[in-house]
Amino acid sequence: MNKFDWNDLQAFLAVVRAGRLTVAARQLGIDHSTLSRRIVGLEQSLGAALFDRRSAGYALTVEGERLIPEAEAMESLAVRIHARQDDPAQGLTGSIRIGTPEAWGTYFLAPQLDLLAQRHPELEVELIPNPRMFSLSKREADIAISMTRPEQGRLYARRLNDYELGIYAARDYLRRKPAVEDKSQLEAHPWVGYVEDLMWSRELDYLSEISPALRPRIRISNIISQMAAVVGGAGLGVLPCFMARREKKLVRLLQQVKLYRSYWLITHADARDIVRVNVVADFIAERVEAEGVSFWIDDDGGVARDVAREAMSKKRRGKSG
Repeated sequence: MNKFDWNDLQAFLAVVRAGRLTVAARQLGIDHSTLSRRIVGLEQSLGAALFDRRSAGYALTVEGERLIPEAEAMESLAVRIHARQDDPAQGLTGSIRIGTPEAWGTYFLAPQLDLLAQRHPELEVELIPNPRMFSLSKREADIAISMTRPEQGRLYARRLNDYELGIYAARDYLRRKPAVEDKSQLEAHPWVGYVEDLMWSRELDYLSEISPALRPRIRISNIISQMAAVVGGAGLGVLPCFMARREKKLVRLLQQVKLYRSYWLITHADARDIVRVNVVADFIAERVEAEGVSFWIDDDGGVARDVAREAMSKKRRGKSG
C-alpha cells in the first residue's frame, strides 16, 4: 500500500459514525479540512473511494462498507494494547464516558460523582443522561446503563437493580378533578406519556400494562419532562418512585398498582482489560448496593413487595434469555 497511515483508519471510523465531516472533526478535536485530507489520503493509499460526498453528508461506498469490520478490528486491538499500559497503582487517568437513561443518570449517578472524583482525582468523567440506547461498538460510551439486557453483540451485561414505578398526580390537580379510588376511574383522566415512536426501549410502554384503553393526551420524549408536566397539573403519569418521591407536590395514586423494571450495566468485550472501565463499573455497582432497596422500591413493608419483585425479575430473565 502506498503511504498507508494507520491513523487514518481512526478518521475513517469517525466519519462513518458521525455521518458528517464537521461533526466527526469536532469529535476528534481537529479542523474539518485536516480530517478531509486524512480521508483523501486513506482513499489514495487504498486505491478506492470510500465515501460518496453529498450535501446531506458522507455516504459509504461498497468499498467503504467492506473496510468497516477491518478498521474496527484494528481499533479494538489498539484499545486492548493501550489498556495494558494502565497501572491501577498510579491512580486512574484519562476519560470515561457513561451513557444512561435520563432519570437514572440525573437522580442516581450524578450525585455520586463527587465521591468518584475524590477517589480518582485524575479521572475525567463524561455523563450522558439521554433517553436513548448507546452503541458501545461505535464508541458512543464506555459504559452504558440500559433498561434491557442486550441480546446480541460482543457485550457484557450485569443486572444492577430492579425499581418500582407508580401512578402519580399533582396535589393541585386532585383538588379540581374527580377522585381516583380504583382502576376503573383512570380512563376519565388525561394522561402524560411517551411519544410512541420515540420510545427507545419496549420497557417504556407503561400505560398499556396498566390498561390497554389508556392513551396519553400529552406525549413527551423523556421522563423528567413528563414529571414536570404532571407536577404542573397536566394529568396523571407513570413515574419511577425513586424520582417522584422527591417531589412534594406529587401524590401517588392506587398504591396497589405497581410496575417494576430493571437497570443493566453494559460494557463492551474490548473494554475487559481497561482498568478505568472496570473500576468505574465496580464503583457504580457498589453505589447501587449502598443506596439499598428502599431507594428504588417504595418502602411499603410486607412480603407482597418482595414477591412482586421476584416475579418481575423472573419475567425479565425470561425475556432476556
